[in-house]
Amino acid sequence: MYSCRQCEKSFLSPSSLHHHKNIHTGKYKCTECGKCCESNSVLAVHRRSHSGQKPFECTVCSKQFAMSGHLVKHCRIHSGDKPYKCHVCDKAFSVSGNLNIHMRVHTRDKPYKCHMCAKAFHESGNLNRHMRVHTGDKPYKCSLCNKSFSDSGNLQRHVRCVHSNRRPYQCPYCGKKFKTNSVQRHVRVHTDAKPHSCRHCSDCFLLLEQPHTQTAPSLL
Repeated sequence: MYSCRQCEKSFLSPSSLHHHKNIHTGKYKCTECGKCCESNSVLAVHRRSHSGQKPFECTVCSKQFAMSGHLVKHCRIHSGDKPYKCHVCDKAFSVSGNLNIHMRVHTRDKPYKCHMCAKAFHESGNLNRHMRVHTGDKPYKCSLCNKSFSDSGNLQRHVRCVHSNRRPYQCPYCGKKFKTNSVQRHVRVHTDAKPHSCRHCSDCFLLLEQPHTQTAPSLL
């Protein structure tokens, strides 16, 4: 390992350390924001963030990218190529970062911890969504009625159920369509499945009913 004396970062080769030192010397410095890069090629890529230049274009959908690596990753969407395979369950991914996140399912590693309730998560996005429980933040607003939601999925479900007649969920037995995934509960009518069992006897039921609240009789 070759260590930098200025920031103590370590590298596998002298050439990598040599390129890294350019960051400290300011040899390749962006004139727009002052950021120092390790090489002229890296600086050229960084400058595209200011100019908005995206020279790498997808030949399938014409989407453009500032970096060739991002184009390569994008093309896997069209090709279906998933070169990063999990050695535990053989699940495959198109991006290495997604494989790293998936591996936490097997290792049970939850590095993203809530500092308010100590709940932990596999992904940073899940922690961000959880934090809205504490903050009450609802950044997703309906453009039709201004109702706000803490999760984008809840907003999409609201628009579909309240403002749209679209019914994307269809019963494979009778063809009946539903706005929500309640089609799974409907299918039990055809399969006669009774997933809810009584914990006191052997009886099973189609639906899980909530206990009824008795109302006191009116005195008037």
